[in-house]
Amino acid sequence: MLGCRDPEVLARFWCEVLDFVVLDREDDGTLEIGPREGFGGPQPTIILSRRDEPERGKPRLHIDVNATDRDQGAELERLLKLGARKADIGQTGEEPWHVLADPEGNEFCLLKARLNPL
Repeated sequence: MLGCRDPEVLARFWCEVLDFVVLDREDDGTLEIGPREGFGGPQPTIILSRRDEPERGKPRLHIDVNATDRDQGAELERLLKLGARKADIGQTGEEPWHVLADPEGNEFCLLKARLNPL
């Protein structure tokens, strides 16, 4: 579960990033997103739950994104256009990954592509 101020905004962002869809909506605004195939497959789902205040401390969940259909530069450009922003956590600039933040400031990394782009 990821606590957030606006589950709809984060659902749109992460659905675009991961090619997910909204699978469930609760009356309290909680959303569950997951693969287009729906529940029951090998991919996890993510629950986005409304929180008025961000949780204190460093989050325990950190997502690493790995593009499999484009190179890292193209994926970085796509993520920035979707609303991600670069985050500085003290990197040297020599790392083979980019540290980004989603629209609510949750940090995640964009890794180098592990598969050759199509």
